[in-house]
Amino acid sequence: MTERAKHIWLSRVVLAMAIVSIVGCSSIMSSATAGLADSLTNAVLEQNDPETVRQGAPAYLLLIDGLIAESPKNPELLMAGAGLYSSYAGAFVDDPERASKLSRKGRDYGWAAWCRVEKDACEIWSAPYEDFARVVEGMGPKDVSVLYSAGAAWASWIRANTDDWSAIADKARVDAMMQRVVALDETYEEGSAFLYLGILATLLPEAMGGKPEKGRADFERVVELSEGRNLMAKVLLASSYARLVFDRDFHDRLCREVIEADPVAPRLTLTNTLAQEQARALLGSSADYFGD
Repeated sequence: MTERAKHIWLSRVVLAMAIVSIVGCSSIMSSATAGLADSLTNAVLEQNDPETVRQGAPAYLLLIDGLIAESPKNPELLMAGAGLYSSYAGAFVDDPERASKLSRKGRDYGWAAWCRVEKDACEIWSAPYEDFARVVEGMGPKDVSVLYSAGAAWASWIRANTDDWSAIADKARVDAMMQRVVALDETYEEGSAFLYLGILATLLPEAMGGKPEKGRADFERVVELSEGRNLMAKVLLASSYARLVFDRDFHDRLCREVIEADPVAPRLTLTNTLAQEQARALLGSSADYFGD
């Protein structure tokens, strides 16, 4: 896993660590405890010290495995496992083999959750694309959360296996899932489905089938939906689009905008703090990447 790949997916850790480990488990708690969990979720999302969140991740991996072992048919827990494993693998694991293994577990949890919610989705991931697309198109508003969760975990696995063309071939399926999420509710998770669509569109250069301009539009849609509060969208626009098309002026301007912005925003402070760290790193390496 390269440094660029790690930082591309770092934004997902924020939501995964907070929402996955707390909200995901709240479905099996009493209403009183769930209320406390919601308060704790907000506290984590508004945390301005990423290391505090970073150090707590491994314990949650074991915790979620244990909870799933006790309730293997619980879709909320399976979605929690999908988010936590894929986010941890994408952000904190340097060893490619280990990242692939952990992200695969996240992907499999996501598939299992989807199967529990929609029986027609069971094993559909390996079916002919036409059959797969038909199931995706049949998903309704109540299915947005599981469709997004399964798609995000699958996308993380693809990103951890970019040297495997069989994994890259799955891009179209994840794209279809996120397109359906957008069609049903483009504001879900602050428009995060557009982040994945943007990443998928810029995963490869245009000469190899990538769609950089579509990716730019997707990232800019997140900025629009969040009214500029989601700074990670601008970081992805710089790292995944501007660097891909070799536009240094646009790249450096985006990085400066992120660095100069106020990172404090409801439920986005931690994400934005991470975004500013990455923006500084991108700006610091700009001369080497683009050349003087």
